[in-house]
Amino acid sequence: MLTRRHLLTAALAAPAAAGLGLALPTRLRAEEPRIFAVDGIAIRGADPVGYFTAAQPVAGEGGHALMWKGATWLFADAAALAAFEADPYSYAPAFGGYCAYAASQGYLAPSVPEAWTVHEGRLYLNASLRARELWLQDIPGNIAKGEANWPAILG
Repeated sequence: MLTRRHLLTAALAAPAAAGLGLALPTRLRAEEPRIFAVDGIAIRGADPVGYFTAAQPVAGEGGHALMWKGATWLFADAAALAAFEADPYSYAPAFGGYCAYAASQGYLAPSVPEAWTVHEGRLYLNASLRARELWLQDIPGNIAKGEANWPAILG
């Protein structure tokens, strides 16, 4: 736990450390989780594999679940779970499931399963259907901007 004494010590040490070329922490706040999840559930319970196999959001089930990267991922069936387990990076949404359009603009926003795009084999989620419309106006440009901002925008 940080106390005033810790903060005061760090503040007094900063000029001396700078003179020695030492790096000090630049912020004292927690980072956002790398995976967007509501109540610990990624994609609000949608099966990430379903976007590729059914070309739409498919509800996952609690009986087919996997903990990955600090979130619980739900799947429609055992085959979808096995596919994700074999290659999670092929199915997990870009930008940790946060809104891809927001990431392209340099900030974080939640996403909803209904606002999605699969582009060149990668799943992108958006905060709303309106955000998806903006995303679709320049997918390659928005991807490039989002990748330039990621993961620094996590905090």
